[in-house]
Amino acid sequence: MTKILFICHGNICRSPMAEFVMRHLCQEAGANDRFEIASAAVSTEEIGNDIYPPAKRVLTAHGIPFSHRGAHQITKADFDTYDYIVCADRSNIRIMEYHFGRSVLDNSHAQVSMMMEWAGQSRDVSDPWYTGDFETAFQDIYTSCKAILNALKN
Repeated sequence: MTKILFICHGNICRSPMAEFVMRHLCQEAGANDRFEIASAAVSTEEIGNDIYPPAKRVLTAHGIPFSHRGAHQITKADFDTYDYIVCADRSNIRIMEYHFGRSVLDNSHAQVSMMMEWAGQSRDVSDPWYTGDFETAFQDIYTSCKAILNALKN
């Protein structure tokens, strides 16, 4: 089973959107039994909080099912639990380096990457917390998740 952990700052917008988009795509592809999908934050600011309401609205608008969840922070153990740790933006990686050390990221079981790299782009996923543009963030996430699934399903 391939284990993927999506990361964003607070785990209430981009990373849970990616978690549920990826689950939905796996379901559509008949690959649910081949993937374990989760998400986490690099910060403690939103611990315990559910998905931000505008993120829920954009998931609903695109027919992506989701469930109630509480934001939680990535742990050092996650680097050995997950095969892929997929970050929404560069600051996520910098914060993980600060908390865990670069050697943890470089020497862990998990492959740490940027979400948009999977879609052939070297940029951050648009952050709707600051822009208010949840549709653009959704499109970035959807495109990346499709690319991840295509790369890993075989």
